[in-house]
Amino acid sequence: MRALAIAATGMNAQQLNVEVIANNISNVNTTAFKGARAEFTDLLYQAERSQAIPNQAGSSPVPEGAMLGLGVRTAAIRNLHRQGSLTNTSNQFDLALNGRGWFQVNAPSGEIVYTRAGSFNKDGNGQLVTLDGYTLNPPIIVPANTLDVTINESGEVFAKIDGQAQPQNLGQLSLANFANDAGLEPIGSNYYRETLASGAPVVGMPSDPGFGKIHQGYLEASNVDPIKEITNLISAQRAFEMNSKVIQAADDMAGTVSKGIR
Repeated sequence: MRALAIAATGMNAQQLNVEVIANNISNVNTTAFKGARAEFTDLLYQAERSQAIPNQAGSSPVPEGAMLGLGVRTAAIRNLHRQGSLTNTSNQFDLALNGRGWFQVNAPSGEIVYTRAGSFNKDGNGQLVTLDGYTLNPPIIVPANTLDVTINESGEVFAKIDGQAQPQNLGQLSLANFANDAGLEPIGSNYYRETLASGAPVVGMPSDPGFGKIHQGYLEASNVDPIKEITNLISAQRAFEMNSKVIQAADDMAGTVSKGIR
């Protein structure tokens, strides 16, 4: 019976839906995490009777046919790049982006990857790096005798040096924008990679038109809404149960037929 195969595609779809929701919930406290949503489309249709074809010569065409859908398939898992709330940390090397943009960092492979998790720190050379040791691009090096570091909303980095009256400008942070943020490839550890779907990066300065502002001493929180995710989880669970009921009903019907034949 086709109902068995159709309902099985529904169960597979809802299982994937639950897995996406589980990943969202597990990252509810991950810095700058962007939640995802599973999206589905219907499968091919099998024509039991075609539309607009007359049953007999000279009669009017049939106004509607009989098209049977064969189930559902996964179309995409879309990353939802909504702004997360800003959390005060009072750490001078914690940077949050309010608005569009991505920090550019150098991966060990030599490629540039992108992140919104601005929990930076200094390495042994005084260079600002991510939690994984990836250096900022362009690099910012903090002198050893620095007393305090200030980063303004425009990304300018100033250091108060011991023995100097005036702050020293250490450099300028830049951000990257993409035509399609959802096309970026997530590679784990809060990093994303450029793809053909995302388009090439457009580099600019914080606070420029189309680019977000930098807030020092803050981190962007995950944009996952736990209440909404629990609601989605219940909905997916009920849909999975309904598809399993269809399989059970189809199996009972097949059993009735086989008993009648015997």
